Amino acid sequence: SIYLAALLGNGLIITAVACDHRLHTPMYFFLLNLSLLDLGSISVTVPKSMANSLWNTRAISYSGCAAQVFLLLFLLSAEYSLLTVMAYDRFVAICRPLHYGTIMSSTACVKMAAAAWASGFLYGLLHTANTFSIPLCQGNVLEQFFCEMAQIFKLSCSDTYLRELGVVVISACLGFGCFVFIVLSYVQIFTVVLRIPSEQGQHKAFSMCLPHLAVVSLFISTGLFAYLKPPSLSSPLLDLVVTVLYAVVPPTVNPLIYSMRNKELKDA
Repeated sequence: SIYLAALLGNGLIITAVACDHRLHTPMYFFLLNLSLLDLGSISVTVPKSMANSLWNTRAISYSGCAAQVFLLLFLLSAEYSLLTVMAYDRFVAICRPLHYGTIMSSTACVKMAAAAWASGFLYGLLHTANTFSIPLCQGNVLEQFFCEMAQIFKLSCSDTYLRELGVVVISACLGFGCFVFIVLSYVQIFTVVLRIPSEQGQHKAFSMCLPHLAVVSLFISTGLFAYLKPPSLSSPLLDLVVTVLYAVVPPTVNPLIYSMRNKELKDA
């Protein structure tokens, strides 16, 4: 039911933005890309899990496992990059409104979206190659409903400390860089918004920014909790719940957050 809700919500946004010419603006172009990434990320893990439940099996091939790791890393990191680009779009719309059409031209938007997808692809490729280049000899059972890097490292018979450290350092540098960019963008946005004399103008500006801010907060908080929780809290059941939180909940909830108070999207 959660997967169907994600398909319906993201599918409706993609259809509305693609078919309604009034929504052919940078903000909705990036939202369409976000919905595509959400659809992809939840479709990488949940259908296989559902098929395994229906056929009463827990098997996945080695190549299928590698594909899951790559695609999930690719789509989630591309989504984070895209959310950073969307923060820049909101910054230009509110802080540089007279130059918005020039800065956020269709060519610039396509290049920024392509950069987000490409960065995700490279990130996924790097970490997948790093993960599957290690020998696995500690059994073949993953305590998770899909193939996850942390679970695969547990099956290695070699010391994976340096590899895991490399994953953490690279992810932290990229993640922190994007996070700082988003925070600085919103500091400037709220500084400008609070100077708007009319209450209606402030309300309109906040309604443009708050959905994006909510999606960013959900994405970052679930990811951080999943990977930075203390080892003492770790248990198979808790790991499963936390993984569902970051892999399944955001793609399902994002369409609701963006469409709840968006009159243009509702009309479309």
